[in-house]
Amino acid sequence: MSGGKWSARLSELGIELPPVVKPVAAYVPAVRTGNLVYTSGQVPMVAGELPVAGLVGGGGVTPEQAKEMARVCALNALAAVDSLVGLDSVVRVVKVVGFVASAPGFHGQPGVVNGASELLGEVFGEAGAHARSAVGVAALPLNAPVEVELIVEVA
Repeated sequence: MSGGKWSARLSELGIELPPVVKPVAAYVPAVRTGNLVYTSGQVPMVAGELPVAGLVGGGGVTPEQAKEMARVCALNALAAVDSLVGLDSVVRVVKVVGFVASAPGFHGQPGVVNGASELLGEVFGEAGAHARSAVGVAALPLNAPVEVELIVEVA
């Protein structure tokens, strides 16, 4: 990190970006085109492992655990952005897409993806306000409970 506005804000919040999660298939963590950076979907890897796995709701992963994992996904996505262009080049968060591995009958995907959205608001303030989709799916890679991708505008 270069020590600019967003880096300083992370420090104020006591947040340290994790190392970029290594891709588990044939893709790169983030790509820039023009003034936009698109991240690949980020699962909640911590030190190379999923701290929680399985479906959300229905006795598996609780919505509260999944919300915390969505926050981890967002941190992993910010690490991918930082590794490509430097976090301090971010002008605003444009879009968040969250996928929630949902047990049958679970309909709380928006609350889960709030974990990512709230973190982005804490870090970027007004510049963190974004468009968003929160989608329930049958399964995610590595049995992750949640996956998040970002689109950010950069200078």
